This record gives sequence, structure tokens and C-alpha cells, in this order.
Amino acid sequence: MATVQDIEFREPAARAAEAAASGELRDMQGEKMVLNMGPSHPSTHGVLRILLEMDGEIITKAMPDIGYLHRGDEKIAENMTYTQFIPYTDRLDYLAPLASNVAYALAVEKLMGIDKALPPRCQYIRVMCCELARISAHLLGVGCFAMDVGALTVFMHTFTEREKLYNLFEALTGARFTTSYTRIGGVARDLPPGWVDQVRKFLNEVVVNIDETETLLTRNRIWVDRTRDVGIISKEMAIDYGLSGPNLRASGVEHDLRKAAPYLCYADLQFDIPTGSVGDSYDRYLVRMEEMRQSVRIVHQCLDKLPGGADNKSGEPVNIPDGKTVLPSKNKVMTSMEELIHQFMLVTQGVNAPVGEVYFGHENPKGELGFYINSRGGGTPYRMKIRAPSFVNLSILPAILPGHMMSDVVTILGSVDFVMGECDR
Repeated sequence: MATVQDIEFREPAARAAEAAASGELRDMQGEKMVLNMGPSHPSTHGVLRILLEMDGEIITKAMPDIGYLHRGDEKIAENMTYTQFIPYTDRLDYLAPLASNVAYALAVEKLMGIDKALPPRCQYIRVMCCELARISAHLLGVGCFAMDVGALTVFMHTFTEREKLYNLFEALTGARFTTSYTRIGGVARDLPPGWVDQVRKFLNEVVVNIDETETLLTRNRIWVDRTRDVGIISKEMAIDYGLSGPNLRASGVEHDLRKAAPYLCYADLQFDIPTGSVGDSYDRYLVRMEEMRQSVRIVHQCLDKLPGGADNKSGEPVNIPDGKTVLPSKNKVMTSMEELIHQFMLVTQGVNAPVGEVYFGHENPKGELGFYINSRGGGTPYRMKIRAPSFVNLSILPAILPGHMMSDVVTILGSVDFVMGECDR
């Protein structure tokens, strides 16, 4: 009988043997070699494992092996109320938890038919959260991409700005990493005093950092040689594989859900959709750099148009006025029997969602993060499916890695910019 230790240490070898036996990897009478890249290789950005078949330095076949971070999030959702599942969305794309919170909340609100009833101030706050999260995720993506290729200085530059962002997130949500800020029907709390001014200060500083990063990389001979014409994804291939986000737009497809299917207040904001022309690693880098500038532009507009202003002296609501959906204020709970009953029902049973099924796609930093919810009524979903952009984007690796050299794998993985938390779910 196999012990736990046997299973743990022999599984990768058994998987490779199974692949070889099935003909997925052929030894070609000793002319080719099979290598394991990951799941602990630093440039795999998590627990991704790739089985590489090599002919000398050239890759002839690549097989991604995922699932090392699988936690069963979709099954967990079936045993929790809609509100209780919000913290689990932080653990999907944990580089942009605020955006994942909003995506999930919008899906539930679409199911309940209240997505169009969100107060204007709530919509603008959510958009700011999503765009700041996009800047944070792209800063990390570009920084780690550059570090993998050898440009360590860029990593220091981008992480300096991310630290400022985490200070803003902490002031807003009370947490730096796992925010859980969004609620069904609104947000957990209004903006803290002085937060708007801090955001304006950050926006003015981060554009300088973006310019410096481009000065270090965009015309750098080593960077250009390592990224240009490496990992080319054609427009047709990107569409066929269902890519989304910056990886799709870098291939020349001008598709962005914020424009194609506007939600929240995006229809009232002005911004451009950057696209590439070649679809190589260099284009994917350029698209993300421009997306950060567009996010800065969007947040500036949100601050200027924010209903109620920075201090909200007019008392603009940040939650829908429905005691059966949003938790009542503490003073009402302590003084009103009806409010106390509403809180008890919401906490123990959750919001009473109608019978039906919905899908909502959200433009996350990595691509389209979608939630499919099948409801049979009550406070918990009957079934939930998460459309993880990193999972879909990684599916193209077997098509684009062959023909490249071993050193190009690091470049291509960095340019795809995935996160295994949402890939494995």
C-alpha cells in the first residue's frame, strides 16, 4: 500500500511516465530530453509546472500541469451565503482583490436585479477600486516580468509605487492584501477623511514612475532583443483560444468589456483601449504600460465627478436603501425590532435571491473574470462557475512555446502575466 510520502514524492514522476506511455511525449530514441519547469521555479509565478520536451535548446513540446493550488472555490460557494463568499474572491487574483470583489458582487446584483439601482457614489468608488487594483496588478506584472529577464532595477521602481497603493487600500478597507471591501448592494464603508487627496498625490507620482520604467526598458537593447518577436500570438489564434484582457488586445483585438458591455459608471468616463500590432511579448508589455496610464486617467475623472465630493457632506449613500439586502446601521439595529430581524436574517440565511441563472463578465487586470450563478432561490447559489482569465490564457502555452529556446519560456510566462490563485481556483 502506498503511503502518503510515496504519493507526495512519486506523483510528478508518475505523471511524466504516464505522459510518455500515452505518446504525449516521445523520447525519439534518446534524441530528445524531457524537463520539468516548476512547480517551484521562481519564474513560473506560483505553482505552475510545465513538462518541456527539448531538442537541444529548442522546445518541441510543452504541457502545462496545473492544479497544485486548487481549493474547490466553486464548490465552497454552494455551501456559503452570497456575502460569506466575498472573502474567497480575494484569493482568486490576489494581486487585485478589490477588482475581484466588485466582479463577484456585480454578478450577484445582476441575479437579484439591483445592478442598475446602485447609488452613483457607490459606482464611482467601485470604479476607482478596480482601476487602482489594475495599476497595482500591472506594476507587479511588469516588475516581475522585467526581473525575470534580468532588469532588477525596474522591479524596485514598480514595487515602490505598489507600497503606496497598499497604504491607500489599508486606509480604505482596513486590510492591505485581502480587502473584502465590496458588499452585495454597495460597499462596506464610505471613503475615509483625506483619502481622495492621498489618491491624487499617488496618481501624480505614479505617472512619473511609469515614465521612468519606460525609459529603463522600452528602448533598452537587451530588453527589446529578449521580448520582440518572442511568443507571437496572432489575432486569429488569440480569438480561437479565448484569450482576454491585455493578452488579447496586444494581438490587435480591440475588445474591452468596459467599452463593449459597460457597467457601473464606465459609460460616463473617457479612456482609450491600447492595442498591439504584432502580438509578441514586447507588445504585451507596451499594452500594460499604456493601460496603467489610462487607469490613472479614469481615476482622475472619478475623483472630479465623485457624487458628494471628497467629504460627502451631502450624505450621498454608498449602499442601496434596502434593509433586506444590505446590513442596517448599528444604531438602527439597537433601537428597532424590524432592523434587528433583518440583520439576523441576512447574517444567518443571506440575501433572498430569486430563481434563475446569470453570467457577468468583468474586465479584470488579467482579462475577463466571469461568474456564472445558478440559483434555485434562497441565500446560497445552487451552482457557481468561475471563468478565470489566467486559466484560459495559460491554455495557449502548448501552441506558442514550441520552437522557442529554453530561455524564452521565462520571457513568455512573464508577458502572459498569470496568477495561479484564479487559475486553479
